[in-house]
Amino acid sequence: MTPFSYQEAIDQVKTQVAASRTSFRAGMAALPKERREGMYALYAFCRAVDDIADESPSPEIAARELQAWRVRISDVFKSYPCCAITTALLPAIRKFDLNEKDFQEIIDGMEMDSQAIVAPDYATLDLYCDRVASAVGRISIRIFGDAGEEAVKVAHHLGRALQLTNILRDLSEDAGRGRLYLPRELLEKHGVASRDPMEVLKMPQLPAVCRDLGVRARDHYGEADAFMNKCYAPAMRPARIMRSYYGAILDRLIEANWRNPSARVTLPKWEKIILLLKGFFT
Repeated sequence: MTPFSYQEAIDQVKTQVAASRTSFRAGMAALPKERREGMYALYAFCRAVDDIADESPSPEIAARELQAWRVRISDVFKSYPCCAITTALLPAIRKFDLNEKDFQEIIDGMEMDSQAIVAPDYATLDLYCDRVASAVGRISIRIFGDAGEEAVKVAHHLGRALQLTNILRDLSEDAGRGRLYLPRELLEKHGVASRDPMEVLKMPQLPAVCRDLGVRARDHYGEADAFMNKCYAPAMRPARIMRSYYGAILDRLIEANWRNPSARVTLPKWEKIILLLKGFFT
């Protein structure tokens, strides 16, 4: 029996979302109350397991804590929530027919992160993006209100596009954690022999590597756009908002050409408002 009422639980996850200042908050705000609260609960779950991957003092400790989340997710799908996050998730699981497999795959992705990924091959990078981003998309589209075949393809491509954009934006932050998500094939193509994350960021070939990965991200945005146009338009509103925001971030990264990887690219408030309105009314 959970010690939390649903209202107490949703208040807690709302507080987490507000404190995070996540760029996804604008997309969530475009949803009706029940769907918005489902997304708040999903975000809180993702934040919890992501923090384990990022902040655990060792992979062994991360593995134990992530295993505990595997059990919590298994239990909530049996209608046994045990904490504020799973209590907040339970109504969304029931109402929007969410799949446990997607949640477990997100945890799989966090386990990959806890091992400090360095120069993965394309296949491993794509699997990682599927787990940490497209799986979130597969859950999200059900909460948004369109779980059709075309919407699943939106989740596939938009999740990868958003994650590749994050990778290209967060090179310095990731290197500080011993991670390098740039694919092995691109490093080899441009003659980068080092696999030390900090050293790679100093290489003159870095912009060329990143531009090539940026092309792949743009291709995924294009595919996501094409499938989004075939979906139920109101359900795609949050996805369009996120696509507009992250697509603009990618454009800025390409314009800056990774001359200073430690300089975090952001958008001014006025541009965020324009993109929000564009996504909402398109």
